[in-house]
Amino acid sequence: MTMTKHTMMTVVKTLVATLVVVLLALGAFIYSGVYYVGADRDDAAMMTTMVHQTMMRSVAARTDDVAVPKDFNDPAMAAMGAMHYKSMCVACHLAPGVDSSEMRMGLNPKPPKLAAIADNLDPRFIFWVIKHGVRMTAMPAWGKSHDDEAIWAMTAFIKNELPTMTPAEFDRIMPEEEGENAHEHRHGAHGHEHQEEVTP
Repeated sequence: MTMTKHTMMTVVKTLVATLVVVLLALGAFIYSGVYYVGADRDDAAMMTTMVHQTMMRSVAARTDDVAVPKDFNDPAMAAMGAMHYKSMCVACHLAPGVDSSEMRMGLNPKPPKLAAIADNLDPRFIFWVIKHGVRMTAMPAWGKSHDDEAIWAMTAFIKNELPTMTPAEFDRIMPEEEGENAHEHRHGAHGHEHQEEVTP
C-alpha cells in the first residue's frame, strides 16, 4: 500500500516529537544527578555487558590495519616488555599468583587479570588497547608516552610469556628502579618520548 503524503508527514512529525521527548527526558535525567557515578558500587549487569561489548567491538573495528612485527615471538622483545609490565601494569592487571591489589580493589570496571585471559586475545587487540587506552576506565593511552616498539614489547610479554609464567619467574624480572637503565627508562629510554605524565 502506497503511503500518502499526509500519512508520511504524520509519521515524520511523530518521530520528531518522540525524539524531542527522549532528548528532554535524557537531559532531565542527567541534570537530576540521580545516576550514581561513584566507583564503589557495581553497575547493573545489562549496563556492564553493554559497555563491555561496545568496547570490544570498537577495538576490533580498528585493528585490521595493525601489523604484528615479524620478531613478535623473539624472547628478547618479550624480555624488554616484561620490565615495562612490572613497572607500569601490575598494580591494575596483577602478576602471576596475585589475586588483588589496593589500586585494583577500588577500580570500576575491574581491569582484567591479563595472565588469565591473554591466551584468548589477539595481539593486535592488546597492542591497540595499550596504545590508545579505554575511555572511562583506568586504562591510560600509553601511546602518549611510549613508542610502538615499547608497546609491542609489552604486548609480546603479555601474549607470549605472562600466561605460563610462575610467580617465582615473575619475581625474577628486574624491577625498573634496580635496572641499569632505570634512569633512561624514566626519562625516555628505548626510544620513548615522554610527552606528558600518564597516570594509570
